[in-house]
Amino acid sequence: MELKINEEAPLFSLPNQDNAEISLRDFRGSFVVLYFYPKDKTPGCTTEACDFRDSIQSFNKLNAVVLGVSPDSVKSHQSFIEKERLNFTLLSDNQKVVLKSYGAWGLKKLYGKEYEGVIRSTFIINPEGKIAFFWKNVKINGHIEAIKEKLKELGA
Repeated sequence: MELKINEEAPLFSLPNQDNAEISLRDFRGSFVVLYFYPKDKTPGCTTEACDFRDSIQSFNKLNAVVLGVSPDSVKSHQSFIEKERLNFTLLSDNQKVVLKSYGAWGLKKLYGKEYEGVIRSTFIINPEGKIAFFWKNVKINGHIEAIKEKLKELGA
């Protein structure tokens, strides 16, 4: 199922790094940058998380909350946040329900082998809870700047 711009973002509630239940509806009135990534503490995912960390002031000024989602455990997220001094929320989707509802779980290829995994994706959800924009198969370099530019275009 492919999500479309201007449709309602699928609602969800997931545990964060402190095992507190976080719901998408908690952020109505703000933009939400919802990004899906494969695994805590891997090189690409660390680079991406640190890019978000280093830009969090800019996102705050744009009335945007950053939420990272992966299938990793709450405990793994705690450790990742501590190690990299991350300053935003990570959500644990170990059942892959939210990943699948956003189309961020699917068939991938590596060295000619096919397997199921996280498709690195980012969604901007507007203050009304609708999908304003999204990127699939994200390339990390320059991605944070592209998100900020898109938020400005959207009136953030």
